Amino acid sequence: MTDTDRKAYIITGPTSGIGRATALELARHGTIVLVGRDATKLDAMQKAFARNGQHAVSVVCDLSDPASVTRAAKEIIALHHPIAGLLNNAGVMQMRATTNALGWDTTFATNHLGPFALTEALMPHLPDGANVVFVGSATENPEHKPATTFGFRGGRYISAEASARGEWQQPGGSKMPGADAYATSKQAILAAALALARETPRLHVNVVEPGFNPGTALGRRDATALVRLLSIVLVPVLVPLLRPFIKVLSTPKRAARVITTVLRDRSGATGMYYDHSGRPMQGSARTRDPQFQDRVVAETRALLASVAM
Repeated sequence: MTDTDRKAYIITGPTSGIGRATALELARHGTIVLVGRDATKLDAMQKAFARNGQHAVSVVCDLSDPASVTRAAKEIIALHHPIAGLLNNAGVMQMRATTNALGWDTTFATNHLGPFALTEALMPHLPDGANVVFVGSATENPEHKPATTFGFRGGRYISAEASARGEWQQPGGSKMPGADAYATSKQAILAAALALARETPRLHVNVVEPGFNPGTALGRRDATALVRLLSIVLVPVLVPLLRPFIKVLSTPKRAARVITTVLRDRSGATGMYYDHSGRPMQGSARTRDPQFQDRVVAETRALLASVAM
């Protein structure tokens, strides 16, 4: 095998949307470690890569479950692949709140606690210069006009424990179901990523805001069958037509190109937040505050340490 073949890229949520598109892009550059909940979908994708002469391995993991994350991290480490990059892509936005086995809010557990725990478990095993990328969201920023236009009111973080209980800062929240949970989870993971970049300079930790991708599994998870069908059929046609008028509109393929560029970057850039076009952007004033970043990390570590993993 060549050096390119031996490089491995870990991708969470790789069976649909941005994760799938990014996996297809990265498969040309090395082995793909597919990390997801559905073993059947992972197996089908792994076989598809094999038919194309590419290499992938599957690791089943439910990011909302700390114990599952721990098992997955151990399985990934046991593969002994030299890891070139880790993409924390998996995410959910639930219209109706649910909880995991620990009673934690599923959105916060999946979008923040799980990616954080997986990254922390893998970091000691990542070679110097490896890239860690988190998929962020401008919905966390109450000053981001496109996000507020869509009904978001920014992240409303109180503490890691409060977020796990499904509690957000009130009043002033969004009237859209699931919006505060989603925005808060993205506020927390953005702040944590920027803190990790400062804590671990030997690695390159960055965040990509992929733009608004209507029609992905993220947006359809709690939708009706009719809405899911319309999103699959109409979105590919409408997005190119609307993009000149709604600048944040994107597609999984477009987002995948930006993410792939960041994951394979060798410039040494770290602690960066990129928009859907790959340009540097800023998060909310709160996520730019190092004290807030450190508080989120400390509270997250304490919450995860309180459960058996």
